[in-house]
Amino acid sequence: MTIATIAKFPRRAFAMIAAPAILLAFCGVSLAAGEVQSGQYRNLFAEAGHSQAEIDAKINAAYQKLFHGDPSSQSVYYPAGQNENGPLAFIADIHNGDVRSEGMSYGMMIAVQLDHKAEFNALWNWAHTYMYHAASNSPAYEFFSWSMTTNGTPNDEMAASDGEEYFAAALCFASARWGDGPGIYNYRAEADRLLSAMVHREIISGPTIKGPMTCGALFDPETKLVRFTPDVKNANHTDPSYQLPAFYEYWSLHGPATDRAFWAQVAQASRDFLQRAAHPSTALAPDYANFDGSPWSASWNPSSTNFQYDSWRTAMNWSVDYAWWAADAREKERSDRLQAFFASRGTNGIRFTLDGRQLGADNSPGLVAMNAVASLAATDPRARQFVEALWKTSVPSGPYRYYNGMLYMLALLHCSGNFRAWAAN
Repeated sequence: MTIATIAKFPRRAFAMIAAPAILLAFCGVSLAAGEVQSGQYRNLFAEAGHSQAEIDAKINAAYQKLFHGDPSSQSVYYPAGQNENGPLAFIADIHNGDVRSEGMSYGMMIAVQLDHKAEFNALWNWAHTYMYHAASNSPAYEFFSWSMTTNGTPNDEMAASDGEEYFAAALCFASARWGDGPGIYNYRAEADRLLSAMVHREIISGPTIKGPMTCGALFDPETKLVRFTPDVKNANHTDPSYQLPAFYEYWSLHGPATDRAFWAQVAQASRDFLQRAAHPSTALAPDYANFDGSPWSASWNPSSTNFQYDSWRTAMNWSVDYAWWAADAREKERSDRLQAFFASRGTNGIRFTLDGRQLGADNSPGLVAMNAVASLAATDPRARQFVEALWKTSVPSGPYRYYNGMLYMLALLHCSGNFRAWAAN
């Protein structure tokens, strides 16, 4: 039986197959293989005692609110007419009043994991129509503007690398789950083109709305790490939350054949980087970092040396990598260390120095969500309290519902076994 065949089983069939693994996992016993190899995706909510009907209802309610709820207070998904390729829609950052490649790619990933093809296609159509740079003389050629107005005008034409990574992964999964269609809906061809550009895009200089820029590929050929941006002025740094070793490992098996060995190297480099970037006591990582893992202070974001909004996602990234591939035991220890730190703090704080000094007294459902996903790799029994904290958290609403809501939705999928590495036969 292939991985792809297993991935097409009904959810309840997964629960039945995974039952022995579930018992072992919460007892702190490592599984012999990762979830992708075994086909057994953990359902942390079921492990905590919630019924499948309750879990399904919770996920559906969150999706309906964030994608089809009240547009003034709940939804972040907005239909935007249609063009020759069909319906268009965007995910809006409500607080900042823009559309971001991060949110668009997250929205596509959520849609493919929940089998909502119409929403996936509408988001991809908007991204390809307005965000994608098709002009070969553009410094952003083959990439996507990271920030747009809701009417499709770029605020910044440059790429933020995590958007491209999630776009490529979502397109790969769509191809495997639904098959390929014509034009921009030939998901596999679009994914392969983007994956190739991420690695091989030549350096191009030219004008942008922010002034002249020179840009290249998204991955540094020497360190094998994803860059903060392809803009050469900021290309020798990274964002720890852009490190996605679970996706890199997948592309080493299912990406374009000529680059599979490279993606395997990227996966290992990313795992090693996350170990360096995480503080040895707290496991907190900075928002931005140098390739050696040391914090990087950006001129426009001097507090980027601290653990804050972007870096909440690092625990999700390494924990999903361990759950999917079981390739790096350090990820288990790191999740235990991170959850021990937050357990000692209660629910207070979302921003900290790397050694654990709290910066401000605010709280956020986005961080609650990410700390719950860390339970996929954690071995200490305290992991269940983080899963239960997510379960008890309401669907984000109001002006900050974009980022919190996207992280919340991703966490629900990860913690319920509904976020899977779809692969073709």
